[in-house]
Amino acid sequence: MGVVAPRITSDAVAYVAGLARLELTGEELERFTVQLAAVLDHAADVEALDVGDVEPTAHPLALVNVLRDDVPRAGLERDEVLAAAPSVEDDRFRVPPVLGT
Repeated sequence: MGVVAPRITSDAVAYVAGLARLELTGEELERFTVQLAAVLDHAADVEALDVGDVEPTAHPLALVNVLRDDVPRAGLERDEVLAAAPSVEDDRFRVPPVLGT
């Protein structure tokens, strides 16, 4: 097995860092080049997988709707709700004015 050319060069990493307005030291540039090359290698491994027989999916696990059935039921009585309100006027909630005086 021969030596594989790097998928990304330190010049490319320096260029992207410049676009992001990042100042990298020589040590950082070398470290990030190695890390980004590893990420790109992994992406290439994933891209090389044969997924022709794999069903498209939005989630790796089968999800089931966990909500209860929507069944109508009796609500609260108007008088009961208004009795719990801090302020009532003309059988309605009274709220402070929001605009103007």
